[in-house]
Amino acid sequence: MTYTEKIKESAVFIQSKIPKTPDVAIVLGSGLGDLAEHIQNPIVMPYSTIPNFMASTAVGHKGNLIYGELGGKNVLAMQGRFHFYEGYSMEQVTLPMRVFNALGISTVFVSNAAGGINPEFRVGNLMIIKDHINLMPNPLIGKNLEEFGPRFPDMTRPYDLELIKTCKEIAVKLNIPLQEGVYVGGTGPTYETPAEYKYFRIIGGDAAGMSTVPEVIVARHGNMRVFGMSVITNEGFDFAEDFVNDENDVVEAAGAAAEKMTALFTEMIRSL
Repeated sequence: MTYTEKIKESAVFIQSKIPKTPDVAIVLGSGLGDLAEHIQNPIVMPYSTIPNFMASTAVGHKGNLIYGELGGKNVLAMQGRFHFYEGYSMEQVTLPMRVFNALGISTVFVSNAAGGINPEFRVGNLMIIKDHINLMPNPLIGKNLEEFGPRFPDMTRPYDLELIKTCKEIAVKLNIPLQEGVYVGGTGPTYETPAEYKYFRIIGGDAAGMSTVPEVIVARHGNMRVFGMSVITNEGFDFAEDFVNDENDVVEAAGAAAEKMTALFTEMIRSL
């Protein structure tokens, strides 16, 4: 079966389980899956039941695709994503984006837990992703899928400026403070060394993680509007002698900030 056939097979399966085409797709990162609990009239599809979907093995990733209503719109939310470090190919990591595109979804919200590189950031901060630096293999390497997008897609504005503006306006109304910055996407699975954090800061990064960028590249290849948000779960700029990066701490910090992110996403979706 070709990759295009796998995309179509997955899309047909999901379409058979849901009553309407979703308005928005949401990708929920480590510890952020609780947003899905706010989806009304949910239809839950475990990844294991969806043709060609992978298992999500990372801590804090529940591995469900959930359809329902959020902010008065029909949404399709991934409770957990697929990562390159799990041993999946870039085609497998980004398959859901292709499937969302095939379903006719034109807007996607992506989220992640990230290490703070900017010294002004603190654990629990929410950062609007305004741009990214890709340190992973580009998911578009190989034969171009002409039915989705061009050979050389423009990445001047990977994150939709209008959605960023809307988020800022809603954050003011909800009294939710926001940071804004550049996300650096690396392969993982190791957390960064102090020298790597310093390097990321020098090249213009504000936060670092192990996901998101491949999905955004593929979404933009298919001309989808993208909004991205990072939850800062650790501070990679002041290394005390007892400092360690721990995955359970990351999930806990993300969970503590999930309520604020849920409120923002809900109102942003309502405004679409």
